[in-house]
Amino acid sequence: MKATREDMLRDIEAEVRYTRQLTGREAFDARVMQAMAEVPREKFVPNNMRGSAFENGPLPIGHGQTISQPYIVALMTDLLEPQAGQCILEIGTGSGYQTAILSRLCAMVYTVEVVRALGEAAVERLQALGYHNIQSHIGNGYTGWPEHAPYDGIIVTAAAGTVPPALVEQLKPGGRLVIPVGEPYGYQNLQLLEKDGTGGVHTRTILGVAFVPLVDRENTAG
Repeated sequence: MKATREDMLRDIEAEVRYTRQLTGREAFDARVMQAMAEVPREKFVPNNMRGSAFENGPLPIGHGQTISQPYIVALMTDLLEPQAGQCILEIGTGSGYQTAILSRLCAMVYTVEVVRALGEAAVERLQALGYHNIQSHIGNGYTGWPEHAPYDGIIVTAAAGTVPPALVEQLKPGGRLVIPVGEPYGYQNLQLLEKDGTGGVHTRTILGVAFVPLVDRENTAG
């Protein structure tokens, strides 16, 4: 029997309980869970995988990229703590699922995707589904999107070897940056960086994760 939306939400809640000693979260914000319930995840996966859309695991979306498992999407969103009036930068649009979740929780989402085909398809999908407080850009996520900086929060949906300095620079004092850091297809940790009022950065490691690598197009052949 294929998983349902209700199964997905129960799986997320079970994972929250299982990982609470690592994350420090006894429960995710009700607004985050409401967004997870309302955004149609099945619309953001390939047609031939819609039967698996609500399973608590990642799924391929083409071009060597994936849509993250629902629990990880919810966790990263909860760690970011997006608020209604904020502007958020997302690095790695992918299919647009995380983008849509964020759009329900903040004023504006600026999203950057390095793979043109994915980015353009995500724009069409998001517009068709009625998510309009989003601006997208095809470009190198390592450099962020300085034209709209600084941001109240930044979320990165692919693993970097180290935290890109440009992203830290583009984060507002008081802002949060959620990013997986580690070896490509190897050991990675989800990290939460908080910038204080003087520009100092405080980093906390949350838990081990597995993400596709963040492509630094300017330093990659081809």
